[in-house]
Amino acid sequence: MKIHCLQHLKNETLGNIGTWVSLKGHSLTKTLLYEKPVFPEPEEFDMLLIMGGTMSVYQEKEFPWLRLEKEFVKKVIDTGKPVLGSCFGAQMIAEVLGGKVARNRFKEIGWHRVKALAEENLNNGGGINSELPAGLFPEFTAFMWHGDTFEIPEGAVKLFESKACPNQGFIYRGNILGLQFHPEADRRWIRNLIEDSGHELVEGKFIQSEEELLGHKHLLEGSQNIAFSLMDWLEEKCEKLK
Repeated sequence: MKIHCLQHLKNETLGNIGTWVSLKGHSLTKTLLYEKPVFPEPEEFDMLLIMGGTMSVYQEKEFPWLRLEKEFVKKVIDTGKPVLGSCFGAQMIAEVLGGKVARNRFKEIGWHRVKALAEENLNNGGGINSELPAGLFPEFTAFMWHGDTFEIPEGAVKLFESKACPNQGFIYRGNILGLQFHPEADRRWIRNLIEDSGHELVEGKFIQSEEELLGHKHLLEGSQNIAFSLMDWLEEKCEKLK
């Protein structure tokens, strides 16, 4: 399987997802937006990953390549290929689909509980509860580092919520997945974020300390399990399209 990744910062890598790709032996190509916004044609890959970033999707003046990236993401979504967006990546998908992205009421940094919507609510969107990995229901703990949030786009179904952020995830057309949390977060990935953005670790209702971010081995293991389950699910989606 051929996977293409949109990476916005040198240190915001694939983390757990990269480990999964290596274990599976899939091919991986990248567009490094911080170097040069060069995009492949959608027929050159089977799945698109859109990673995080410290910028906001509405900062087109500061980051002119955002317009090009949005055009590319829209083109890929229109093909029906599976897409996974994490944090900034989810916000990118939401905006491309017509949802608004803005500042969240709270910054959310650290390990926080995420709640899945009740099955009857998900069934209103096509019974997708039974399709997603079982480990994501009814609650799980995920790593967060964000200040923005997204509206659920028209035609998408809300999946998850947390105390600090009502919209933690959505699915669109069965295989376009936007997640506000970071399933890719492993220990090295978190250390990289602390190195780049540790100044954000100030006192706040939903902001944890550096020790709390790195001091939970079982949560790091859980994060990897979530990432692997999600990628297995997307892999199945790709196989069905062949």
